[in-house]
Amino acid sequence: MPLVTLTDVLQPALKTGHAVGGLVTLGWEDMRAYVTAAEALGAPVILQAGPGCRAHTPLPVLGAMFRHLGEAAGVPVVAHLDHGYSYEDCVAARDAGFTSVMFDGSKLPLAENIAQTAKVAEMAHAAGISCEGEIGFVGYDQGEASSGTDPTEAAEFARETGVDAMAISVGNVHLQQDRSGGLDEDRIAAIEAVTDVPLVIHGGSGVPHAQRQKLARETAICKFNIGTELRMEFGRALRHTLAQDSDIFDRAAILKQVEPPLVERTKEVLATLR
Repeated sequence: MPLVTLTDVLQPALKTGHAVGGLVTLGWEDMRAYVTAAEALGAPVILQAGPGCRAHTPLPVLGAMFRHLGEAAGVPVVAHLDHGYSYEDCVAARDAGFTSVMFDGSKLPLAENIAQTAKVAEMAHAAGISCEGEIGFVGYDQGEASSGTDPTEAAEFARETGVDAMAISVGNVHLQQDRSGGLDEDRIAAIEAVTDVPLVIHGGSGVPHAQRQKLARETAICKFNIGTELRMEFGRALRHTLAQDSDIFDRAAILKQVEPPLVERTKEVLATLR
């Protein structure tokens, strides 16, 4: 089927009480594994190209890969730019065939974040695609500290930008390799009370599975970004394949063995969102 927008999958999720996986991609094999897993569950999926992915592969190539997978898939697929840091990043993604862009102005002063995000949202909507913005700052494990989302600022941000989805900082952390933490449900409730925009959790790998599922079913959190958890599975499967056969050297042969366990882990991840 043709690629769909972020709004196409998040509004039904908001109404029926589930979330959609925003799965961080780095290459063809993980993209394909994510779509295979989504089809097995009959679930929509958001393929995300973040800064690391874009540094490795040009946006027009990524757009073509996403479109190829989406058009052949039996479930809705969104082609999403993750962490676009400029208006130009988002325009380039639009021109490459992406159906959703995220402008990350989370480090900017509130007024500037609103102004720049609103400009991107206007561009995206004129092109018939979706826009995600971020209010509050989601930090990094063993790196920059988070700055929690203020509910009053979140209400102003949602109202003034016209975004289709709003990423928030409520205890989530990028690149977290374990799930020992958890999200601040009181802060989430306070944000929900002042806005009706679908909410997004970046750094979803660090959220305990039970809490992921609870929040997907009971709150306005409609999108969990998952990257680290799946990259760890890819690395584990790759190491296992090489350890099993010290003579294997062909890239295609190696990755053919890595993909099936990645599909299984992705199915487990997507199941926690429903």
